[in-house]
Amino acid sequence: MSSVRELQRRIQSTRNIAKMTKALQMVASSKIYRAQLRMKQSRLYAERLKTLVTCLEIGQYKDTYRDIALLQQRPIQNIGIIVMSPDRTLCGALPGMLNRMTLDVARAEQKRYTQHGHIPELHFIAVGKRGRDMLVRTNQHIVAEFTNYGSQPSIDDAIGIAKVALDAFLHGNLDLILLVYPHFVSMVNQTPVTIQLLPIQAPAHNEQVHQKKEYIYEPDAEQLLEALLPRYINIKLYQSLLETVASELAAQMLAMKSATDNANDLLKDLTLAMNKARQTTITTQILEVVAGANSLDE
Repeated sequence: MSSVRELQRRIQSTRNIAKMTKALQMVASSKIYRAQLRMKQSRLYAERLKTLVTCLEIGQYKDTYRDIALLQQRPIQNIGIIVMSPDRTLCGALPGMLNRMTLDVARAEQKRYTQHGHIPELHFIAVGKRGRDMLVRTNQHIVAEFTNYGSQPSIDDAIGIAKVALDAFLHGNLDLILLVYPHFVSMVNQTPVTIQLLPIQAPAHNEQVHQKKEYIYEPDAEQLLEALLPRYINIKLYQSLLETVASELAAQMLAMKSATDNANDLLKDLTLAMNKARQTTITTQILEVVAGANSLDE
């Protein structure tokens, strides 16, 4: 059994850890409400913009859009993957899930587009330190990295990421760009998802917005679509960045709550063990005193 002094040191150390994890939990919980609000607002805007782009893509002018660069399909020789991950540690299992999905998606897409022995090259854009560190460890080719975006990223942060992706696609350096990010479902559920960012895909048949009316666009529909598509990419990346922040804060809050609960449980066990050790010590001392007194009487 450990000595009373050793148990006291462990209790003090555990108590300090519990205070730290409780403080981190409170910091994350104070930020999560605003992060959720911004994320939900961006979702609504992104969905409305997607609906407008969809209407233009499948509307009565759809046959005139073959020359729009962001819609063009071409042979896949270079695949780009934008990885959005937490920028801080202590986020539970979230970074690990994102890293596994990223590597799984990379392998699957390489296999999918391998033709006649030619394997497409992989290029990564890292957003967040946890994903960046994983890509460095696995010796992946990182085209660009964006870190320290904080708990309140701005649209300018997303525009910077979008510029790298758009330039690479328009100059032919990347033929396909995917986006991996954590989708915020609830406070206890953040699910990694993958979407195709470029080229922008027309909606599937069951997702199409069927229009019974024809609209007249000014400027014309093609010019409007050319102007909207880069904005759509900016907004989609901004929304994904806000989802990443909300997921990071939720995961951190839950991880710190679990750590605090575990520390408190350990404190109870250590306190009980210390009381037993102290009781044993006192009992031993009493027995020694009694034995000494008996020996004197004899």
